[in-house]
Amino acid sequence: MKVLFAGSPAIAAPSLRALVASRHEVVGVLTNPPSAKGRSGSPEPTAVGTLAAELLPGVPVLTPERLGSEARALVAPLGADILVAFAYGRIFGPSFLALFPEGGLNVHPSLLPRWRGATPIPAAILARDAETGVSVQRIAAELDAGDIVASARIPLDGTETTAGLSERCAELGAELLVKALDAIEDGSAVPRPQDPALATFCREFGKDDGLVDWSLGALELDARIRAFQPWPGAFTFLRGERLALLESRPFPAEDSGREPGTVLAMDSGRGLMVQTGKGLLSLRRLQLRARKALPFREFANGVRDLIGSRLGA
Repeated sequence: MKVLFAGSPAIAAPSLRALVASRHEVVGVLTNPPSAKGRSGSPEPTAVGTLAAELLPGVPVLTPERLGSEARALVAPLGADILVAFAYGRIFGPSFLALFPEGGLNVHPSLLPRWRGATPIPAAILARDAETGVSVQRIAAELDAGDIVASARIPLDGTETTAGLSERCAELGAELLVKALDAIEDGSAVPRPQDPALATFCREFGKDDGLVDWSLGALELDARIRAFQPWPGAFTFLRGERLALLESRPFPAEDSGREPGTVLAMDSGRGLMVQTGKGLLSLRRLQLRARKALPFREFANGVRDLIGSRLGA
């Protein structure tokens, strides 16, 4: 089939690569416009846009600001049979979807209907789910509510970060996507409807969501540190200076009775031990603002009177 691929961030790049290597033909790529990045603020293409230019010379890479009539006029001559999307970040209206005889597919990194929305990977980590996965669904009018064409599970052991889990979902999603397209073309696809009663939803995060509340329990704080890596990043304050928390480990059964946020000890085998609202949390990698990230031993060596100090705003 002829495919128009829509995606922007790095998580979508393996799916584009898999499509190019498949029996299907990518006739166009839809991605977000270049955005300012780095210290220079120079506009740079998205990860998908960069890969498309490398793998598909001569194939149109479209970067419209909106999917209105002008965008439809660019897409229609491509003659795509189906639209495939992964983390494109924009809503496809009925007029746009009508351009594709086979409709649209969306790759979503969760086991739908759990975690509909824009942040399913950190949502699964925050909830301390036992598993997550990837779903390939039909694009429907209601967000992430389309019939499931293919899905696969990923067991979680409680050590995942959003960065690492995103890589796993990216590779699994690429594999599932090609299988789903093959099944649709062969006529063997059997889409199954979602149960709306089981739907859960996730929200976008802002930079202030990363601020740690030490009154929470060790398990919940550890999940937040893992879920917010790399964005928005978990952080606290040490004597008024912002301190990024990059790696941790929870010890929910241990307790000192001290105030939450108190740095109790530097355990050479576990990390900097901090009292939480329930249990202890070891901090294993940290970073003060404008300094490099350090393992806990090196960090502790560079901070005077750290033991006994209290972290927090």
